Amino acid sequence: MASEELAKKLQSRFAAVEDTENRLEPELSPARSAPREPIGGEDCSELSAMLHRRLDINDGAAAPCATRVFNPYTEFKEFSRRQIKDMEAMFRRYDMGKDGFIDLMELKLMMEKLGAPQTHLGLKNMIREVDEDFDGKLSFREFLLIFRRAAAGELQEESGLMALARLSEINVSTEGVMGAKDFFEAKAQALSQGSKFEAEIREEKEEQKRQQVEKKQRQAAFKQLQSAFCS
Repeated sequence: MASEELAKKLQSRFAAVEDTENRLEPELSPARSAPREPIGGEDCSELSAMLHRRLDINDGAAAPCATRVFNPYTEFKEFSRRQIKDMEAMFRRYDMGKDGFIDLMELKLMMEKLGAPQTHLGLKNMIREVDEDFDGKLSFREFLLIFRRAAAGELQEESGLMALARLSEINVSTEGVMGAKDFFEAKAQALSQGSKFEAEIREEKEEQKRQQVEKKQRQAAFKQLQSAFCS
């Protein structure tokens, strides 16, 4: 049933195109008045696949397109978990709209708070340097690119992005293979990256446990004080 409907749509589309061309160009040159070759092979298969996809979308039966999952800890291995968390905290602090992006006005506020105000053109240039998807604002990944480029020495000393990285109070000294000058040193650091990552996770879990113990102790002390007043 679906194939019959697709065939009808294809036939209708080709007829409409030919009718339009015949009405708009009644006097074609000999070179262009040659009979149209039937569409077939890869072109037909590609068009058929596109139409099938469109039909599936309209019917709600299309499989969802695969989306790229961004993991800053695996993509930006030159930074520690603590550094990335500090960058994320800074990003969220200035993401006033809470939409996951820092737009031009939010970047303006950030630079003013950091003590390095920029002109309107300067702010646009800052975004343009790392704006990979050309949407005119900074995603968290693009925000991390600022610190990556600063750590790699790829930013101009007097640029707005360099001022942002320098005044952010985030240590962007490279720690992984990106910062190693010697090949064997880089290889050794790459091998130890996994154990370092696991150590940082253990430290975070221990810190969470310590906070839970302190919370329980405070609750117990409060209950003891409450019972003393009630008795």
